[in-house]
Amino acid sequence: MSSWLRAAAEDPAGLPDDGYVALLGADGEELEELAALADSVRRRTVGDELTVVVNRNLDPALVVKPEHLDALVDEAWSLGATEVCLQGPLPDEAGPDAAVELVARITARAPLHVHAFRPAEVEAAAARRGSSVEAFLTAARAAGLGSVPGTAARILDDAVRTTLTGGSDIPAARWVELIRTAHRVGLRSTATILYGHVETAAQQVAHLRALAAVQDDTGGFSELIAMPLVDVPPGVAARGATARETRALHAVARLLLHGRIDHLQAAWPKLDRDTVLAVLRGGADDLGGVLLDGVLDPGAGPEAGRVLTAADVHDIAGALDRPVRQRTTLYGEVEPERVTV
Repeated sequence: MSSWLRAAAEDPAGLPDDGYVALLGADGEELEELAALADSVRRRTVGDELTVVVNRNLDPALVVKPEHLDALVDEAWSLGATEVCLQGPLPDEAGPDAAVELVARITARAPLHVHAFRPAEVEAAAARRGSSVEAFLTAARAAGLGSVPGTAARILDDAVRTTLTGGSDIPAARWVELIRTAHRVGLRSTATILYGHVETAAQQVAHLRALAAVQDDTGGFSELIAMPLVDVPPGVAARGATARETRALHAVARLLLHGRIDHLQAAWPKLDRDTVLAVLRGGADDLGGVLLDGVLDPGAGPEAGRVLTAADVHDIAGALDRPVRQRTTLYGEVEPERVTV
């Protein structure tokens, strides 16, 4: 372990797979050393700012409730949001070009960044309108789509994906192809890894390598979000992610992706506060979105009821002794009059 730590200090992204696999097993003093190394790489890469975006989740089913959609968009804008996120299926009764129309209606209503449509939903939207994926994404971008969530990546290994979803998931190669297509038409995306279930450390490293290969070719990933499996599917013997594994994975991701993906998000809706602080001291630099609920429809979105307030953000930043910066979706500067955190 000590030799791999020394090698990583010299060249964070230069270890062979077995080196990163070994580091994923770090514990005790070696875990503390790994976290400190990852944090030093974070500091050199992006500085000490703790970043956060003000956003809210919306349900794509709102495409058939346009007046309610308008009201929620107005509310999001009035509450200071700069982003809305849409993930989930379109309703069956929606028209063939519903996804494009949904984006166009939102962006005509307010200058919000629309972060929408996971890879499988991109494929479904293209099929609905009878076009290629590239044509759909091009049309959606023209309507105002700003970026796509790189979620449902799980682990990019078909055997693991089949175990987790019973074969209902798109193949790993198709997920990669869809993300590459989004990048090719000029859209950025997040990158994700879901851990703490049936995957091995070697499969975690292979997944990060696959993301690195996409980034080398497209440069389209804006950040990595590492998320533990929380809702275990029936019949899946998931081991559950420990705090030790969470810390080691975030640290290794910071090292392996150094020079490729600058930002590493602490997935606060899926981690307790102590673990959020630990990963932010061990390679992560971002808190993601605050997930505004509002009052018109506080149940909207898959993470309803989980809101990060401005006070929460500053409390976390204070514990870390780091400054807060409200960012745009793509890590740009927010206009001063729109800063609420």
